Amino acid sequence: MVHQQRSQAHVSPSGDTEDIVALLAPRLAYFAGVARTEHVTRAAQEMRVPQSTLSRAMVRLEQDLGVDLFARRGRTVSLTPAGRTFLTSVDRALAEIERAADEVRADADPTTGKVAFGFLHTLGSETVPGLIRAFRADHPRVRFSLVQNYGEAMLERLRAGELDLCLTSPVPDAPDLVARRLDEQKLRLVVPADHRLATRKRIRLAEAADETFVTLEPGYGLRRITDDVCKEAGFKPRVAFEGEEAETLRGLVAAGLGVALLPPPAVPRPGVAELTVTAPRAVREIGVAWLDGHPDTPPVAAFKRFLMSKRGNLLPT
Repeated sequence: MVHQQRSQAHVSPSGDTEDIVALLAPRLAYFAGVARTEHVTRAAQEMRVPQSTLSRAMVRLEQDLGVDLFARRGRTVSLTPAGRTFLTSVDRALAEIERAADEVRADADPTTGKVAFGFLHTLGSETVPGLIRAFRADHPRVRFSLVQNYGEAMLERLRAGELDLCLTSPVPDAPDLVARRLDEQKLRLVVPADHRLATRKRIRLAEAADETFVTLEPGYGLRRITDDVCKEAGFKPRVAFEGEEAETLRGLVAAGLGVALLPPPAVPRPGVAELTVTAPRAVREIGVAWLDGHPDTPPVAAFKRFLMSKRGNLLPT
């Protein structure tokens, strides 16, 4: 009679896995406690739950699975072969849950927690290391998971919950994000060292209208800024090469393959001359962005406050 009831009540093997997990998960720790003690009363005392609650949970678990997990002799129980098989997996599952809980608690710890921080490639050689060094002067044990990428890719990772904060350009304007402008960086027209313009210190961008440009690929913030500034200067740049990293573009310029609008390098590059653009205004804004409504852990909140305190003074001079 009991087996007939269980065959009617248990979850079908073809049922939705999420339904099975929802049914079983709350009872797994109870099952492991009873299996360990082989005594319902003792297990109830150790777990500080009513014995009746524990007994009902074990009956329901067996009904949901459709198998007997325990052989019962009064309040004493012993595992059936199915129970021993199930216990092996339950112990692994509970250990993994405990490990995951320890990990997320550690990441949120105010002193030793973790910040997942994204930033543009061009900020990676000098700006970001300087920021982290300054922050860790007051928070020496906070850990960082660092991601370098172009702007749109970082915003996707923000939305996916893979990043807490990112430094990007242009400063995004999207309903699901919060963004704050922190600083701006002047762009220079970079030309080969033997170029006709290389002896100049300043230039109006319109004077380079006939030049061949090397740029970042479409989708990169700096590419969008390059196209916009050239348009404002009255021309559409003739693009010969597209890359994914600013210093690679500088190398292409040094090789005589074109000119480029780029932020200043961390270290001067031989083989090129860098001209100040006087018109139109050629700058890129740098901002910090995060997912709107996303709760901050204490280390993320501290680093966010630190970044905001650097407004107007984010970039090395």
